[in-house]
Amino acid sequence: MILDRRTAPYAVDPQATVLEALRRIDANRARVVFLVDTHGIVQGTLSDGDVRRWLVEQPVPDLTTPALSAANTRFVSVTEGTPATDITSLFRRGVDRIPVLDDAGRLIAVATPGTRTLQIGRRAVGEGERALVIGEIGNNHQGDLDLARTLVDRCVDAGVDAVKFQLRDMATLYRSGGAASAGEDLGPQYTMNLLAKYSLSVEDMYRVFDHCAARDVDVLCTPWDLASADALAEYGIPAYKIASADLTNDDLLAHVADLGAPMIVSTGMSTEQEISGAVSLLRSHGAPFALLQTQSTYPAPFKDVNLRYMDRLAELGDCPVGYSGHERGWHVPVAAVARGASIIEKHVTVDRSLEGNDHKVSLLPDELAAMVTQIREVEQALGSDAPRELSTGELMNRVNLAKSLVAARDLRSGDVVTAADVDVKSPGRGLQPNRRDALLGTTLHRDVPAGDFFYPGDLAGRPTQRGEHSFRRPWGLPVRFHDFRSLLDVSRPDFLEFHQSAKDMDLDLSEILSPGETFEQFATVHAPDLYPGDFLIDLASPDEAIWERSIREVQRVVDLARDLREHFPSEQDPIVIVTMGGFLPDRHLRPEERYPLYERVQQGLERIDESGVRLTAQTLPPFPWLMGGQQYHNLFMEPEDTVWFCETYGRRLTLDVSHSKLAANFFGRPFSEYLEAMGPYTEHLHIVDSVGVDGEGVQVGEGEVDFKDLAERMDRLAPSAPFIPEIWMGHVNTGEGFFVALDRLAEWF
Repeated sequence: MILDRRTAPYAVDPQATVLEALRRIDANRARVVFLVDTHGIVQGTLSDGDVRRWLVEQPVPDLTTPALSAANTRFVSVTEGTPATDITSLFRRGVDRIPVLDDAGRLIAVATPGTRTLQIGRRAVGEGERALVIGEIGNNHQGDLDLARTLVDRCVDAGVDAVKFQLRDMATLYRSGGAASAGEDLGPQYTMNLLAKYSLSVEDMYRVFDHCAARDVDVLCTPWDLASADALAEYGIPAYKIASADLTNDDLLAHVADLGAPMIVSTGMSTEQEISGAVSLLRSHGAPFALLQTQSTYPAPFKDVNLRYMDRLAELGDCPVGYSGHERGWHVPVAAVARGASIIEKHVTVDRSLEGNDHKVSLLPDELAAMVTQIREVEQALGSDAPRELSTGELMNRVNLAKSLVAARDLRSGDVVTAADVDVKSPGRGLQPNRRDALLGTTLHRDVPAGDFFYPGDLAGRPTQRGEHSFRRPWGLPVRFHDFRSLLDVSRPDFLEFHQSAKDMDLDLSEILSPGETFEQFATVHAPDLYPGDFLIDLASPDEAIWERSIREVQRVVDLARDLREHFPSEQDPIVIVTMGGFLPDRHLRPEERYPLYERVQQGLERIDESGVRLTAQTLPPFPWLMGGQQYHNLFMEPEDTVWFCETYGRRLTLDVSHSKLAANFFGRPFSEYLEAMGPYTEHLHIVDSVGVDGEGVQVGEGEVDFKDLAERMDRLAPSAPFIPEIWMGHVNTGEGFFVALDRLAEWF
């Protein structure tokens, strides 16, 4: 049983509406709220079950009705001081949150049966949450207030979630009544002498805590005695750490438990019987706690670390578990996270040669940063046990490397497919080979030339319908030189966007388009994404050879767009779409590092003859899939520096909806902010859905983009910008994916 003293998530005004109460129920994930008046007195409880019963009883339910009307006013509660065993006996099906009231009926805590999650500062800790990484400063400040602040700064820069200190009252902690140690054994004498030199006073510790608040990082602390615990409670820290040495100190455990904040308890130098005893004591006081596996030697031999014991701690404590490391390096904490650690604590120092045992097992600031980064990478890599789905990169590589079912001979509409009609060939654009049996015996609804792919639509036994499309803005289709005519046979877009490959750029335009041949559509041109030799256009590159070639390649695309205008006449200059560069193989840049790269891009663009075209920079995702794997984009992601580039140099954008939504997700920002900021600078649109931070090219309506909101904002911010549906593999089967997207977009655009 746990007493949760954070009552705010449970409290709702009795005059709040049923709808408002439901929202609080949804937010606290506890399935219940308590109706608390202005005096703090509980008037009733409202669970999701109470709401359902109330709805059934109402002839015409009105969610604006005061919540008290639907509440249970004969609720189960206990008074402050009720023994934990008595509270535990009250839990039953439908009653897993019990209000704890003072003598006046005011809500002071909420009793729960127990939980595998804790709230420590601003972080939820436990199942389904990221590991809480604690930078353990301890006494590594050497009693120097400035060094303590510096260590806080280094921890924040490294990306920790919290920092931790230790506080001792030497006068009450040691039997000598202070730092005198003449009569002690050598070990305690050495330790007491260090502590006497290197401890901070309560007042100085408060000053360090204030600095933590200024740096916006949660601060935890280990009280080594009752007086120190009271001093920490007076300041109001969000959680307490109990050192391994105090696991058997029942007085301190009970005292800290009664302070009401969560406790993180290390279990080093203790037997399992002692751990079980501490758990029983903490439960009897209703304390929310976590247990840390710890090997209390400095440095700890790897053979003694025993990460597997975290599993046993989880059983003993029925609580979150973690790891406090005293071994060399940081690979063991990373492994602990892979094994399920919800908390990682690791010492940090600025100099391992300083006096004191902790320095020898501490990480330097850059090592701490590396540990945090690797922990976050491992957490991402752990993923989930949900049914396996292909990543965007795998889908791309599957097309490049896998095989498809292709026609072994020319087939006509109405033919029945036989085994002799089907070959297995690369690439993997069509039906996978394991669909052969499903394909055999089907009647074709289209002509399939020899060597062409079979598609899922061929299994349906009927042709894919191509509807007429009309939108409030010009719409087009992504095409290649080899397929644009077939797409024009089945649709009438306003324009065509030629997505060039490097080989396409080497083709003679006169061999593709006859002299004097014109089309009613206008054309836009998208620069190649990849060239032979793994070359990518990068106008931000510091490498002169790459930069110079990038300028030449962009100029070729611009020249092509001008040449195409003869065959695709238009009143406006054709749009050219370029991925400008700024990518790295291993990291993202800080905002201040990006501006020189934008300046480099502009210097390259100034070398290009842009006359007769509208050259645009494509907005980019945080993790582009280039050359079969993930890279790191840096430019044209966040709205602030993207808009700065546009305003400073008079540039325009091709807003790729999928790319920018992925960037918004990566930076944890509303997509609406991106649209509002970049919309006024948008010349052209690529409309497509997305998932997460790297799932680009998703079919419209199958990802996370709010297309209704997108349409409303673009109608206001960029009403004349043309668009294409840039669906991944949308061109196969004569543009089937594109037309599905257009059908869906018709509702909003």
